[in-house]
Amino acid sequence: MQGLSIVVAGADPARLHAALSMAAAWTALERPARIFLQAEAAGLLSGLDDHASGEGQPSLGELLTESLELGVSVTACQTGLALCGLSAEGLPKGVETGGLVGFLAERGDDQLMMA
Repeated sequence: MQGLSIVVAGADPARLHAALSMAAAWTALERPARIFLQAEAAGLLSGLDDHASGEGQPSLGELLTESLELGVSVTACQTGLALCGLSAEGLPKGVETGGLVGFLAERGDDQLMMA
């Protein structure tokens, strides 16, 4: 089955929320989904519960946890972590680190989306 690879290219919480929602829905269809948090987007991994999308909507932290439990692969840009003063040790459980080249190299025939 064709997978979905999403690159979150900015530090906008709404973009990450949309990417996580799309990836979770994709995995509900029993298809693989991956998200790459590029550059400043990696900084969204700090203070996840501070970013609520609105009344009745889960916080980014809750949505990230649910997505990971569904099997969504989430990778944070190593350079982006350094830019934001974060380290791999401080990431939420299940989030990996890597680079954009590696992420794209592993893409295979996945659909590629930018968020």
